[in-house]
Amino acid sequence: MNMLTELRGLYAITPAAVTAEILLANVAAALAGGCRLVQFRDKENPMAERLARARALRALTRSHGARLIVNDDLALAILVEADGVHLGAADGDLRAARLVLGPDRILGASCYADFAAAEAAVAAGADYVAFGAVYPSPTKPQAARAPLALFERIRRDLPIRCCAIGGITHANAPTVLAAGADLLAVITDLFTAPDIAARAAQYQHLFEEPAA
Repeated sequence: MNMLTELRGLYAITPAAVTAEILLANVAAALAGGCRLVQFRDKENPMAERLARARALRALTRSHGARLIVNDDLALAILVEADGVHLGAADGDLRAARLVLGPDRILGASCYADFAAAEAAVAAGADYVAFGAVYPSPTKPQAARAPLALFERIRRDLPIRCCAIGGITHANAPTVLAAGADLLAVITDLFTAPDIAARAAQYQHLFEEPAA
């Protein structure tokens, strides 16, 4: 698959406050359901534990032919040979990250609800930008809302993939895809589903059909 093909579909964001065993089992289920892009997001555990989990996820994603992106930690991404890094506004310079990553790894950028930030990310060499929260988010309840019009504008005006995050569910996902999103970043609706593999497959199926 080329980069544009890979940056389309379900983007599983790992949940907080779970044991390593549950984390790996849940991600394995999502991968079994067809998810091919996973972001390791861990802002709670000490570095040694984050490193151990990232290494285990790196092995797991490789075994499924999937990509692993590390959230907010370029050094950790390099250390575990992840496929890329995702940076927020306060998590490091995008241009510097691109230089460290080289041309073949993925660089994602949080742009919240700011089109100008997306323009800057494109100039810095990002592969995708993320807008959110699109809907009220149980993970970040205070997050500012990102209107669907942002996705329409990105598709029209910028040569970059666009990720929707925040309150995404299988029920509202078609609306977000119709607006122009290429990636659906999901935590709660995926990892609290009774059957994680089946829910991942439901999301992936949305990308096999016309988004509009």
